[in-house]
Amino acid sequence: VAVLVVAVAFGRIAAIVASILAFLTFDWFFVPPTHQLVVADAEELFSLALFLITAVVTGTLAARERARAQEAEHREHDAKILYQAAFLMAEPDLERALVAVAEHLRSTLGLDAVSIEADTEILPHPAVSAHDDAARESLRATGTELRLLDPRGTSRRIRLVGPGMPGATRDKRTRVVPIVSASERIGTLRVLPRARATELGPADERLLAIAAAQLGLTIERARFRKEATEAEVLRRADDLKTELLHAVSHELRTPLASILASAGSLRQRDVDWTDRERDEFAGAIQDEALRLDRVVGNLLDLSRIENGTLVPHKAWHDVGALVEDVAGRMRPVTAGHPVRVTVPDDLPPVELDYVEIQQVLSNLVENAAKFSPAGSEIGISVAREDGDVRFEVRDHGPGISASESDRIFEPFVRLARAGQGPRGVGLGLAIAKRLVEAHAGTIWIDRGTSDGTRIVFRLPGPAGVH
Repeated sequence: VAVLVVAVAFGRIAAIVASILAFLTFDWFFVPPTHQLVVADAEELFSLALFLITAVVTGTLAARERARAQEAEHREHDAKILYQAAFLMAEPDLERALVAVAEHLRSTLGLDAVSIEADTEILPHPAVSAHDDAARESLRATGTELRLLDPRGTSRRIRLVGPGMPGATRDKRTRVVPIVSASERIGTLRVLPRARATELGPADERLLAIAAAQLGLTIERARFRKEATEAEVLRRADDLKTELLHAVSHELRTPLASILASAGSLRQRDVDWTDRERDEFAGAIQDEALRLDRVVGNLLDLSRIENGTLVPHKAWHDVGALVEDVAGRMRPVTAGHPVRVTVPDDLPPVELDYVEIQQVLSNLVENAAKFSPAGSEIGISVAREDGDVRFEVRDHGPGISASESDRIFEPFVRLARAGQGPRGVGLGLAIAKRLVEAHAGTIWIDRGTSDGTRIVFRLPGPAGVH
């Protein structure tokens, strides 16, 4: 029993020593002649020899099991460290993920500092976790002696050659693990053990090499994700360019054709046009020129919004006056539709950019007039709702399906209506959405109506007013 206890507590060598001591003790006290290391009986000698062999074998087996248990504990500990590191690497933000991994490795392995470096296109700044500023400087010291830990073979020492700082002492504790992916070095893992700490052993080197391999996969995955994002951006830009050309070519060609036809008619000298006919030609030219101006204005507005140069200039305004102004300005567009405006008299002033919200309402009213049957009513209403201000524009057209409710707010998306092809450039709702969001508001298609379309947007109301 004593041999087993020693084997479990101290290992194989101690177990063998304990077996020999037990053999000698048993011979001294219990084998005649006692108190002498002499065995007179051959049978007693055989028993003692069998006892010694049994003790040695038992102790060795117990020590081996102890070593296996310790190795299993170490592997479990390493597995937990690597699992937590892999969990941290799942963070979408690569720089934040690598900083968390560096801090995790430093704290769990008892290091002074850890640094993870990669291509600046992927990781602009090294992810560093250091115990203090001195450790951070030691990690990057010129002329530091490093150990290159190679996950595919044995470690080897190298010495960085570089100019030293006068009076500076060189720290020889730093270790370097290459981060490799597809046989190509894509980064470096630097570790700085604590001063006067035990040397990193093979198990530590193996753990760091595995961690570096995981980091290689993470960095490579981030690179692929970045390349895929860039490719998707280029693809979408190409799609938008194609949509723009299709939409704008039609929207420009139609008014230009009308302008050219009307202008050509006015220039005909062989036709005696009446004053009424000349007014009609001039009116057609003016209407189509205004249509062209709206198309170009929408394109410029979308460009400024996407570039972030269109910023709301907010001030307190009377919403009722704003709605009445929009209804008046849009009369040429809504000439074939009665327009009902509903605004409460007690509506408080709202902080907004007058021109931008005016454009939002104008775009919604223009869409309502464009896709509604002649003579159908268009409604514009404003109300207070949970402290916010709710705007609605409703028409009695064919409506928008649920599957198209979200897509309709994307640039250059044009929906075909029954008996009609796509109309417009597809920018009105896209611009409206971005302008509303710039005011910290929301805009959506209200699915609560079965007749036509109701587009709703909400803007933050005055604080403390309900």
